[in-house]
Amino acid sequence: MTSTPESAAHPISPVWNLPNVLTMLRIALVPVFVVLLWQDTPGMRLGALAVFIVAAITDKLDGSIARARGIVTNFGKIADPFADKLLTGSAFVVLSFLGDIPWWVTIVILVREIGITVLRFVMVRRSVMAASNGGKLKTVLQVVAICLLIFPAQALLGDPFGTIVVVSGLIVLYAAAAVTVVTGLDYCWRAWRIAADQRT
Repeated sequence: MTSTPESAAHPISPVWNLPNVLTMLRIALVPVFVVLLWQDTPGMRLGALAVFIVAAITDKLDGSIARARGIVTNFGKIADPFADKLLTGSAFVVLSFLGDIPWWVTIVILVREIGITVLRFVMVRRSVMAASNGGKLKTVLQVVAICLLIFPAQALLGDPFGTIVVVSGLIVLYAAAAVTVVTGLDYCWRAWRIAADQRT
């Protein structure tokens, strides 16, 4: 009777798989995105927008592929949310430096994102806190707001259409900030309930 290798009984997905490669690509695109956006010219903003959209698409693809093929890895669990926060966080920071986004909005969003990411890692030994529908809505609103505010609307469209795009971007941004705060409080409440239930 031959023994079955432990790896065969408990297959481990290799780190070098398509979802993780897409995650690493997203991380690699962040400095390219930042450099392009920092130039703050219409052409460079369009380039930054294109890079941001490609990176955002990889975010959708890597999770879908990992779940469909059953190749979720510990590296992916850590790297994927890190890549997401790095991409959107860098966008908010640069846009604030350029004066397109109020700093208080960026600070509120960054504090929430970093805090909840840390909380989810702390809670992983107790329970996996899956992303809620509110969290998914928050991500969509953030991405849409960033795209609208990166787009050089005033330079390319002029008034009144450029102003409409900018105002629309700010409205979506404030909605994203509100949902970000509410979902952050929801995560804290869920974590407290999980901890309280396990103590009892």
